[in-house]
Amino acid sequence: MRHFILAGLFAAASALPAAAETVTIETATGPATLESEPETVVVFDVTSIDTINALGQEIAGVPAPLYMDRLTEATSEAENVGTLFEPDFETLAVMQPDVIIVGGRSSSQAEALSDIAPVIDMSVWGEDMAGQARARIDAFGTLFGLEDEAAALTEEFNAKIEEAAAAVEGKGDALMLLTNGGKISAYGSGSRFGWIHDATGLPEAHPGLDAETHGQAVSFEFIAETDPDWLLVIDRAAAIGDAGEAALATLDNPLVDRTSAAQNDHLVLMDPAPLYIAGGGAQAMMDTLDELIAAFEDAGS
Repeated sequence: MRHFILAGLFAAASALPAAAETVTIETATGPATLESEPETVVVFDVTSIDTINALGQEIAGVPAPLYMDRLTEATSEAENVGTLFEPDFETLAVMQPDVIIVGGRSSSQAEALSDIAPVIDMSVWGEDMAGQARARIDAFGTLFGLEDEAAALTEEFNAKIEEAAAAVEGKGDALMLLTNGGKISAYGSGSRFGWIHDATGLPEAHPGLDAETHGQAVSFEFIAETDPDWLLVIDRAAAIGDAGEAALATLDNPLVDRTSAAQNDHLVLMDPAPLYIAGGGAQAMMDTLDELIAAFEDAGS
C-alpha cells in the first residue's frame, strides 16, 4: 500500500508545472527580476522596439504610429495596443502579456500598466547614450535568451562607432541643430543627440550648450558667430510627419550662408526618425552613424 501511495504522490508532483526560470537584468530604474524568455511581449517604446527587432525577437504588441517605416513593416503582424501616451488597456487585458516594456515617452504609463503584467522601463536618455544602448542590448539578450545575438549586435555596434570616429577625425567641428518650423535649437554633449559627439569624438563647435530635453534655443546670429565647420540638422516636423517649414528653408538665411559649413557644403540634413523617434536604439544609432560616415568620408581630408 505504501508503495502505491508514494507512487501516486510522485506522479502528482511530476504533473505540476516546473517553476519558471528567472533572470535579473538592468533597467533604467534599477535591477529587475523577470521570468526568462517571455513569449508574449508588448513594447511601448520605439527605441526598445528598434533594439529588440535588431536581436530578432518577436514582439506581440506595439503602439501606433511608430513613425518609422522600417519598424512599422517589421511589426506588421503585431497587435495594435494603443499609442505611446494612451495604451489600449482592454486589448492588453485580453492579450495577457508576459512582460510590458516602456521607455521615454511612455514611461509615465508604467504604474498603470503594471496592473496587467510585469513592467520594465528601458529608457535610453541623457549622458553616455552609446553605453546605455550597449546595456540595453545586453539586458534584452539575457531576458530573451539571445545572448549570442546580443554579443554579435554589440560587436557590430562598436565597430560602427569606430568607423564613424575614423571618418570624422580631423574634419573639423560640428554644431547640431533641431528645426521645428521656424524655431531652432542647438544640442551638445550630454544631450539627447549629443551622443554623436561623445561616441565618435567629433568636436563641438560650441561647447557648453544646455543639455535640456528641447535643446538650447539659438538664433541665426548664434550660428554665424559659432561658425561651425559642419552643421548637422534634424527636422522635427519631418520626423513626426507634420507639414511645415522645411529645415533647409528655415536655414536659408544670409547669416547661415556665410558659415564655413555652408560655404564648404557641409550642411548635412540627417534622417530625423532614427535620432528623434528611436534615439538610443541599436539599429537606429547605427543608421545615424552610417549617415555620418558617408557625409564625412565624401568630404575627404
